[in-house]
Amino acid sequence: MNTIYIFGLGAGDVEQLTVGVYRKLKKAHPLFLRTKEHPAAEGLQEEGIAFTSFDDVYEKHEQFADVYEEIAGTLIEQAKHGDVFYAVPGHPLVAERTVQLLLEAEQRGDCRVVIEGGQSFLDALFTAVRIDPIEGFQLLDATAFQGDEWSPSLHAVFCQVYDPFVASNVKLSLMEQLPDDYPVYIVTAAGTKSEQVKQVPLYELDRQAALDNLTSVYVPPVKDEPLLYHRFETLRRVIATLRGPHGCPWDRKQTHASLKRYLLEEAYELLEAIDDDDDDHMVEELGDVLLQVMLHAQIGADRGMFSIDDVIRTLTAKMIRRHPHVFGDATAETAEQVTANWEKIKEKEKGTGRPASILADVPKSLPGTMRAYELQKKAANVGFDWDDAAPILEKVEEEMAEFRAEASGGRRAALVSEFGDVLFALINLARYYDIQPEEALQMANDKFARRFAYIEEQVRKSGRPITSFSLAELDRFWEEAKENEQ
Repeated sequence: MNTIYIFGLGAGDVEQLTVGVYRKLKKAHPLFLRTKEHPAAEGLQEEGIAFTSFDDVYEKHEQFADVYEEIAGTLIEQAKHGDVFYAVPGHPLVAERTVQLLLEAEQRGDCRVVIEGGQSFLDALFTAVRIDPIEGFQLLDATAFQGDEWSPSLHAVFCQVYDPFVASNVKLSLMEQLPDDYPVYIVTAAGTKSEQVKQVPLYELDRQAALDNLTSVYVPPVKDEPLLYHRFETLRRVIATLRGPHGCPWDRKQTHASLKRYLLEEAYELLEAIDDDDDDHMVEELGDVLLQVMLHAQIGADRGMFSIDDVIRTLTAKMIRRHPHVFGDATAETAEQVTANWEKIKEKEKGTGRPASILADVPKSLPGTMRAYELQKKAANVGFDWDDAAPILEKVEEEMAEFRAEASGGRRAALVSEFGDVLFALINLARYYDIQPEEALQMANDKFARRFAYIEEQVRKSGRPITSFSLAELDRFWEEAKENEQ
């Protein structure tokens, strides 16, 4: 099996090559360079070292991935006829996708690969911006950068910032988390006689002329704590501190049971913000709901039972497992098909023991109207439901008649039971018309409060106490409020 020998040209010109690499390059044939746009390439030509570059491949493709695939494929094909020598900028194992593709080919048995070394551009870059990577360092490929990959508390270097388009993608991703004027450094030709280091505000990153294949961008770690408030790890530390030995006495004394009421309250406040279509209020209330989740997770961690990592891991696994039409090979074209698949997967997850009731998943702690709605929906999924509204209306009338009969009988327990039956029948009617009963009742509550406020306003204008008004007079104000709304 023939061998592909890979050399690193370092970060500078030919004079900075190691003696060993230089000697091997002089004897290398055929020699290929990923690009001749490197300070050492001109020196190699002056030394009479012949090579073929792959710069023309860059012109053929719109995606770098395709460029690297073709280069690797060409080298593998050449190796079928004899040993091949390949030189890349910097060190072969630092930010070199073509080398990784060749190593994968070696694993498949397509060729043999030998790495001959070379100086990484990182040494020169650390010197240029005067940082010690032991403080925490992150190297990122600017051509494939995802915003969530970046750790703002670390020194960060973005390599392969070839042009304004790549720089713009980096800029826009960082501006989602950093101020527009956050200082960043453009480093060009680090370690060479042409080295340049320029500090610019983040918003100007893609407006610089000196962006080429020798350009990297250095982003200093964020030291201003408020700039990290949006990061999940910051929130996690805050909650842990509140629950810690020197934290807040109130937070430290909370238990899962004591927090139950707050979770319910925050959920309803969020629903109110949603009903009001108030985005700012929604942001605040979503945060309050998240706070409850974080507190419960921290209590679990304090007891050594579970942590927020377990919560997230379980949720992520469940979402992937229950969406095979997104993350697997299943098909679901409609929301109804998704729901059906979801229920089948849930049943499979429960195991093969005694089958649980179809209604078992409906929590008893739900508010009455919501629990009734969910119980009916579960039963309807297996066919226990009416096909049209007529029999449901008849059932409502039947339950009302039974309630009237008990109202004259004086039996308190029976009266409460019959009233519950009326409500249950009405919720069934709401479900048929795809009306959320809790939402409808809240709308009725708001309507009542709004109209009663109008009554109070008219009473205040009269100067008389509200208790001096007859029901007919108050009802007249009520009708005025209705008319005003129309």
